Amino acid sequence: MRIKRAVNAVKKRRKIMKQAKGYYAGKHSLYRVAKQQLLKSGQYAYVGRKQKKRDFRQLWIARINAAARLNGMSYSTLMHGLKVAGINLNRKVLSEIAICDPKAFTSLCEDAKKALAK
Repeated sequence: MRIKRAVNAVKKRRKIMKQAKGYYAGKHSLYRVAKQQLLKSGQYAYVGRKQKKRDFRQLWIARINAAARLNGMSYSTLMHGLKVAGINLNRKVLSEIAICDPKAFTSLCEDAKKALAK
């Protein structure tokens, strides 16, 4: 008895073509090209998930540095001062404080300065 796979083959192709919707030119309408593009898109997505983490850390550091300089410190001296003072806040939280509550950030800067002066 032979196996008929027409229905499964169509389902498989339909799944690929559905995922490739919105791609440019033949990449959304030709099965072979769409399949290749989906593989490449998956690679880009994988790399992008790693880059996203780097990009956000870079953004947080830039925000903290800007706020620290308004308080007469550089980013590195602030971070060192906070570590010496025993204040363990991550960069995400620090950047959020710098944006939403400048007074609290100023007090953190003062604490860091005091810890470095000792």
